[in-house]
Amino acid sequence: MRRTTLAALCITASLALTACNPTGGDGKKDDKSQGGWSGVGGGASKKPAESKAPFAGESGPDIVDKALETTGDAKSLRVKGTAPDDEMGLINMDLALDTEGNCAGTMSVPDQGSLELINDGKTLHMKLDEKFIRSQVGKGQPAGEVDAAVDMMADRWVKTDATSGQAKQMASFCDLDALLKEFTGARSMARKGKPATIGGKKAITLHENDGKDRYKIYVAAEGEPYLLRITNEAPGQESIDFLDFDKPVDTTAPTGDVLDMDKLGGNSGGIDA
Repeated sequence: MRRTTLAALCITASLALTACNPTGGDGKKDDKSQGGWSGVGGGASKKPAESKAPFAGESGPDIVDKALETTGDAKSLRVKGTAPDDEMGLINMDLALDTEGNCAGTMSVPDQGSLELINDGKTLHMKLDEKFIRSQVGKGQPAGEVDAAVDMMADRWVKTDATSGQAKQMASFCDLDALLKEFTGARSMARKGKPATIGGKKAITLHENDGKDRYKIYVAAEGEPYLLRITNEAPGQESIDFLDFDKPVDTTAPTGDVLDMDKLGGNSGGIDA
């Protein structure tokens, strides 16, 4: 099931690309109208109180650097949104993960199926639907073996040792430390934009370019300056939200009809789980 690891690479690549765009801002002037937040967009302060506005006196790159550092210090977070992949197309994801290797959530590919997963670092649980087994897991496999895998696994929780074989490769994208390393060593050229509200939280918008890609980066303007959202305005590109910073990841194992793939040994319908 190595193709599912592409989603992790996709998340990581989108974060890294946004963090280290070499070409700077989007060519527009800094937004001056701040919808009531004086001092956010780089305009001259006219009143002493305006110096207390969020990020007053800080440049776009300074804000991005601060957001990357703060986000990189998180012990856990949730990644929710859509990201492109060369092989699978657009991937929808909603994953919570932490620096201990815990991970839980869902992933889906439009018209190609979906999966749920729970990884507590020791045991990997997965539930794949029929579409996902046929379109992704079963690629290149004999039809009879794919049918057998569908009969055995579709819409059913399966579990396996998270530290061995294909499962270890699958579980590797639950490594938050590896993902957060992409936040280091980057230099942004972002321009400050207007204030926004993301998930009920006040944020500042920053604009970043990389060739045809046009990114908007939203950074929390209250509390810790976490990354809240990254969007690419180019068609069919990513839009990813960052939520639930430092909240425990729920890795409660499913109960009931759970198939133990390790006990099956080689009898898995010819499909690597």
